[in-house]
Amino acid sequence: MTGLVPVSAAGAAELLRHEADAIAAAADRLDARRFSEAVEILARCTGAVATVGAGTSGIVARKIAATLTSTGTPALFVHPGDALHGGLGVIGPDEVVIAVSNSGETDELSALLPYFRSRGVKVIAIVGKLDSTLANAAAVALDAFAEREAGPHGLVPTASVAVALAVGDALALTVMEVKGITREAFAANHPSGRLGRRLTLRVRDVMHAGDRHPVTREDAPLLEVLAAITSGGLGAVNVLADDARLLGIVTDGDVRRMLQRCDPSELGARRAGEIMTGEPTVIDPDAMAYDALQLMEKRPSQIAVLPVVEAGRCVGIVRLHDLVRIGL
Repeated sequence: MTGLVPVSAAGAAELLRHEADAIAAAADRLDARRFSEAVEILARCTGAVATVGAGTSGIVARKIAATLTSTGTPALFVHPGDALHGGLGVIGPDEVVIAVSNSGETDELSALLPYFRSRGVKVIAIVGKLDSTLANAAAVALDAFAEREAGPHGLVPTASVAVALAVGDALALTVMEVKGITREAFAANHPSGRLGRRLTLRVRDVMHAGDRHPVTREDAPLLEVLAAITSGGLGAVNVLADDARLLGIVTDGDVRRMLQRCDPSELGARRAGEIMTGEPTVIDPDAMAYDALQLMEKRPSQIAVLPVVEAGRCVGIVRLHDLVRIGL
């Protein structure tokens, strides 16, 4: 393409290193006492955490609120302008405020400080200047200083944003650890994420049951077995006794192998009990769906379906294709 300035990969890598170095420098300067105080304030908060910030710092504050909420500490972002026009109603003495400002002198945040003080709200400041108005008014001020922004002119908020985000992440994840938030609790807040699905979805949530569960009898002739496999659309049919006990399973592969070794003249006499795989691998409906996936995949010969058995009765079938499709 003509008219475009060639992109320097080396220059882009240097920008990334600049921001990484700024975060590393902040880690070296971390004041353990201040950080521990901030973590304790957040862990003991009985209300919600309100994050505030203006401009780019507001974007950082929004992200910190999202990270806190997803890791077990309810939080919301409050725009400082909205707070001054009624939004303060959500911030009371049970709440904690995390205020983000690189300069520590943001007018909108400075205007809020007297109201926070009068309400007895504890403020944790994430600032680039520890001698600023915001830092001095806060219960705890955390250092998010970046010596210089990335880029040729050092004007665009970049390194300072990366440091503030990293400090916010460190706070949220440390509070998560202190509060003992488990993988399962985290997953419950992320039901659409891969981890959430793996830790929350059970076999009964994804199995084919009821009218969608293809079954046949042990004495069913081959054509009836094929019809059940075809109508079920799962590539297999469970073979059940009259009391719903699982006797075996007939898969497409079982049928193909039988056809290879059987004389065509004998096909009409074949029954499900002769074709089926007896004592197949099964799973309980309350098992995790991810465990079913592992059970099917991590074996010498992979299988594509699992009968689901509960208290001795076959109640459904789960298919590998469905587990992969939902993103496990």
